[in-house]
Amino acid sequence: MYYPIFNSIVNTVNAQLDKRGISSKKFKTWQDERINATGLELMIELGENSSFIDALSINFDWDSFREACVARNLSGMEEHPLLKVDKLIECRVEPTIDVEMTWLFDIERCQPEIPGKQGNYRVEQASKWMESISRQMNTLLKSDNIITRWHIEIEGDEQGRYLSAINLISYFQYEISGAKNLNEVQTMVSRRLQELLLKGNRVIYLSEQILKDSMAA
Repeated sequence: MYYPIFNSIVNTVNAQLDKRGISSKKFKTWQDERINATGLELMIELGENSSFIDALSINFDWDSFREACVARNLSGMEEHPLLKVDKLIECRVEPTIDVEMTWLFDIERCQPEIPGKQGNYRVEQASKWMESISRQMNTLLKSDNIITRWHIEIEGDEQGRYLSAINLISYFQYEISGAKNLNEVQTMVSRRLQELLLKGNRVIYLSEQILKDSMAA
């Protein structure tokens, strides 16, 4: 299936990352014809920019229904291939793009082993700073209508239980409405991406401060 509007969104994201000097470890588009969906997956390694978070992942999800909805309202899109599909012409959906942002925490730096100590102290300590991050994130992003959750995996060794994966995930949804042409869509996407990167950096800074205090305690 052909998605010229979403392809333009992907190109805009790529151009804006290059403009800001941000190199992505992963930049991959996908399509699933079974559910008429497409998307972009990108991952930015943080390296020396963070002591406790390895990478920031951002996924954009789209589908043929939203593609057709936006195409109907853009000048120059009269020949868009999806506008020739009856079920898409008749369908009315909100022209939104779904965004999933994930902060991937370094499990070793966030859960240092203490020589001679046994039991589940690593999980117990992690639960405290995770709760603190969640509480402060709710304040930081209270103006956004978003869902945020932790994804963790637990394993054990001779010292006790520990978290083998620590990912903080936020779900955003942005409207792409009001645009009259593809240039305006690109401008809108550029602005939203800037907002996302700003939010991402704020969460990284917040997490850094909380984790440094936790390790010093």
